[in-house]
Amino acid sequence: MDELLAQSISVARGMWRHRWPAMLVAWLVAVAGIVVVLAVPDKYEASARIYVDTQSILQPLMAGMTVAPNIDQQVAMLSRTLISRPNVEKLVRMADLDLASNTKVEQEALIEQLMKTLEIRNAGRDNLYTLSFRDSSAERAKRVVQSLTSIFIESSLGKGRKDSDGAKKFIEDQIKAYVLKLEEAESRLKEFRLRNLDMQTNEGGIASMVGDINGLLDRARLELREAEKARDSARSQIEAEKSQASNFTMRSVLQESAMQVATPEVDARLAVQKQSLDGLLQRFTDQHPDVANTRRLIAELEERKQAEVAELRKVSLASPVGAAPAPSLALQELGRMVAASEVQVASLRARVAEYESRARKAREAMKTAPKIEIEFAQLNRDYSVQKKNYESLVARRESASLAGDLEGNSGVVDFRLIDPPRAAPNPVAPNRLLLLPMAIGAALAAGLGLAFVLSQLRAVFFDPHALRSAIGLPILGVVSLVVTDARRAKERRSTGLFALAFGGLMLVFFGASVALTFLANRGG
Repeated sequence: MDELLAQSISVARGMWRHRWPAMLVAWLVAVAGIVVVLAVPDKYEASARIYVDTQSILQPLMAGMTVAPNIDQQVAMLSRTLISRPNVEKLVRMADLDLASNTKVEQEALIEQLMKTLEIRNAGRDNLYTLSFRDSSAERAKRVVQSLTSIFIESSLGKGRKDSDGAKKFIEDQIKAYVLKLEEAESRLKEFRLRNLDMQTNEGGIASMVGDINGLLDRARLELREAEKARDSARSQIEAEKSQASNFTMRSVLQESAMQVATPEVDARLAVQKQSLDGLLQRFTDQHPDVANTRRLIAELEERKQAEVAELRKVSLASPVGAAPAPSLALQELGRMVAASEVQVASLRARVAEYESRARKAREAMKTAPKIEIEFAQLNRDYSVQKKNYESLVARRESASLAGDLEGNSGVVDFRLIDPPRAAPNPVAPNRLLLLPMAIGAALAAGLGLAFVLSQLRAVFFDPHALRSAIGLPILGVVSLVVTDARRAKERRSTGLFALAFGGLMLVFFGASVALTFLANRGG
């Protein structure tokens, strides 16, 4: 510890020998620092505060109908990306800052300076933003903040609309592509249905079509058998009538017994209908419409038979006994009935043949029906998927349109200018009261540094111990210096002048500080 103290004293005594060069350097650095501090131009700050209100009643009202934009996230992202090169270039034009820049280099320097000095600060979670800028001109700083405020509001309103328009354009392109796909799918379905028109039924199945054709074929065959039996019955009745007409004596018998009057046509039809009724009752109940219709037809035929019997009675009674037999009305009626039956039989045979041909074609079609049904299912599935995607895209387009309208609506997000752009009347920089002590401190540091360097370059030993430690040799003796009164007086004068120089330096510092404080208070 004593050795360290001795070294410190030795270094201080060495520095004291070079005090005047150090004082000169300190004065030069102090004067230069004070001049620089006073020469630094004043900086005026302009600022504005904006409150972004993102709580709107439209968002809960439109929930479920559209995609609600995250306004808070958009505003936060905008505040981070607002100071970009395109926006700064726009700000330069809006604030007329480019008028003072004549060359491209100056414009680039101006843009770089603005990007470094522009500030956007978030006051917290309340969406309160402060925009500030410092410049040597208060009016220019105010114009820059006004332009930055306009860009902030316009960017937040236009970005959502631009994104919404881009989304709608993409969806529109997809819808157009799906329209073409749907038209192609519909064309394939139309061609398939035209190729397989015979395979289509109301129920949509070849098996159902085969069943329907077989049912029609069975009914046509039944009607054909009924018509053939009715025709055969009429023919047998004609033969019987002809054999009875040869015996003239039968008229008296007919006149005596009205119950024996014959109606072959009606009897044949009654027999056919009763046989048909028996067949229907084996398949259906009494409430079935076919059974009810058959019973009604039988009742009508019985009434007709009674009417014909009564007519024949009148004719038989009116004819004189023993007269020549006239052509029988029953025979004529039977002839007409046979002719009608022949026509009906021929028609029913044609119908049966047609149904048999259809049934054969349907049975042949059943062999290829699975392949056709699979092809139809594939076509229909592709069409259904594309139609579903198309409808979904249309719904999303409407949702995107509503989202764009919602973002463009002024009621969704409200920008409130809490503090309009305003430039402070007093400069906010530089802080000369802080820079001045720093300048004086730098001057003192420069002087002390110079004295230390000179003391090390031109080393002087003030005691034998320091010399012995430096050269590593023994000290044989020491020659003392006798200080005279004149030398002491000279040393005192030199010390006084140094103190006076140092005091003057401090006086200049305190005087400059007082002057700056007075000017600051006066300006405030």
